Amino acid sequence: MSLLLDYVKKQLKTEVAHPTFKAGDTITVHYKIKEGEKERIQQFSGVVIQRKNEPSTASFTVRKISNGVGVERIFPVASPFIDKIELNKVGIVRRAKIFYIRERTGKAARIREKIQKKAVK
Repeated sequence: MSLLLDYVKKQLKTEVAHPTFKAGDTITVHYKIKEGEKERIQQFSGVVIQRKNEPSTASFTVRKISNGVGVERIFPVASPFIDKIELNKVGIVRRAKIFYIRERTGKAARIREKIQKKAVK
């Protein structure tokens, strides 16, 4: 049984060149949307609140506030519809899944940002 599962996981394995990110990071996902015969790229920018599963079936959830309403979207990491992922900010959180952010609004929903040192020439 285990051998069969390992074989299927190897078949599903896909190489994707996305930046490494974790919960608490702010990212922008460029997602391809097909409307009839036309195809366009839509950007979804927000905070990653979780990453899930092993590499072959991994997914991540991004949350943003749109017109005062919280919107969450789940993206599979290996989706062919993801054009690219931009890492905007690296957040400092102590948990792997930050669902507590759902109940918070305004300043309470802020995530501390990791300040990156600039190289001195």
